[in-house]
This record gives sequence, structure tokens and C-alpha cells, in this order.
Amino acid sequence: MTSAAFDPYATLAPASPVRFLYALNPLAKLAAPVPAMIALVFVRDLATPLVFVAISYAVVLVGARLTGRLAAVMFLGVPVAVAVVGFGFSVWVDSALVEATPAVLRIGDGVLYSGALELGFATALRLAAIVALALIGGVTTTGPDLVRATVQQLRVPYRIGYTALAAFRFVPRFAYELDVIRAAHRVRGHHGGAGPFSRAARAIGYIVPLLAGAIRHAERVALAMDARAFGAYPTRTERYLVPFRPRDIVFIALFWIVSAAVLWLFFPWQLG
Repeated sequence: MTSAAFDPYATLAPASPVRFLYALNPLAKLAAPVPAMIALVFVRDLATPLVFVAISYAVVLVGARLTGRLAAVMFLGVPVAVAVVGFGFSVWVDSALVEATPAVLRIGDGVLYSGALELGFATALRLAAIVALALIGGVTTTGPDLVRATVQQLRVPYRIGYTALAAFRFVPRFAYELDVIRAAHRVRGHHGGAGPFSRAARAIGYIVPLLAGAIRHAERVALAMDARAFGAYPTRTERYLVPFRPRDIVFIALFWIVSAAVLWLFFPWQLG
């Protein structure tokens, strides 16, 4: 198994120049959708979040590589989540607020009104739009690049940034250690049963060796950071630079303009 197979912070493979999102600064991909995300908290209609979902999907489809996992999330996971969450919120809407709207479903004494469905699905679509906007930076940015950008552009102390990055890297390391421990148990014939109690017993048996491996890994990381004089000086020389270029400013400006245009078109109707 390669490191990229279990390391979510591994370096992204080179992409075609058409996939422009990979060439943008991580901070630009975060700053561009933030105003729209904040505005979506306050909108109450169905059209505004739908438009933002469409814009986000268009940007991701053009600017990023469409993997099988990403396609499943965008075209299967998000619609299913909207349907489930929207219907769930509809059930919990106070009927006194929407009883003037037509009834859609009656089960015994319970009545589901069209107004409740509209409110529920408006909330679900707002959540979906926020998730879709987050995909713009989330699927095209690595952890190390984001840390480097915050240190280089936002002047976050490198002691904080790279310490957080080292902590994040414990996650894939734990996954690898767990695979090794499971393989070792299978070699020794510790299969156990297939029931829930057997699985729980096996999981408990993984705790001690996993903690021991975590402590060893933490000691090695601490020694490596000490050997590199981590924290001895106020600044450090960066091996990889993540510049903030004019293309990043253009991307932010265009996204803000499009977001403002969408909100300008739909907010007056809500206020009326």
C-alpha cells in the first residue's frame, strides 16, 4: 500500500492546466465562497441555494478532477441527504405556521402541509449549498499547502501551523498502524467470532498496541522536530512557497461578483 492510499494529506498529482483550481492559492479558494456561505444562513427561499449549488458544481466540474468518490458525493450523496434532511425538517415544522397552505399528506391526526415541505427543503438546500461551496477548496487543497499559505500569507506563527500539521498526520499513521495490528492478529490466528461481541473484543485488543505505536511515533516526531531546531527562531526558511498571485485576486473578485448578483436577484423577493 502506498502512502497516498491512506494519507489524505499526500501531495496531489499534477493536473491539466484546464483544472485551474489546483493552481490557485488555498486561501483564495477559502475566501471566495465565504461571503456566499454566510449569506446562505439568512436566506429562506429555494431558488438561492439551488443556484449556488449549480455554481459550485460547475466550478468543481471544470476546475477539478472528477474522481469516482467525488462524483458519488456530488450526484448521489448530496441529493439523498437533501431528500432525507428536507423531509425530516418538514415533519418538525410547527403546523400553526403553515396551516394556511395546502395539505400534502395526512396520516391519522398528523398533517403535512406544503409550507412545511418548503421550509424543510429550503433548510436542507441551504446546507447542501454550503457543502457544495466548501467542495471548491476542499477537493483541490492539501493540508500542507493550506498550512504553508496560512504561515506565509496570514502570518500565522509556524509553531502553530506546522504543529497542527504534524497532529493531522497522526490520523493516516493510526490507520496504517491499525492495519498492521489487524494483520498481525490474523497471522497469530486471533480471528474470533463474527458476532458483535467478538468484534468488540477484537477492537479492545487493538487499543494497547495502537497506543504503544502512537507513543513511539510521537517520540520520533518530537526528536525530528528538535533535530531541525523547530521553534528555536521566530521564522523559518520555507522549502515550498505558496504565492498569492493576481489569478487568485481575479478568482475571488469574480466569485464575489457572481455571488452578489445571485443575492441581488433573490433577496428583494424574500423581503417582499
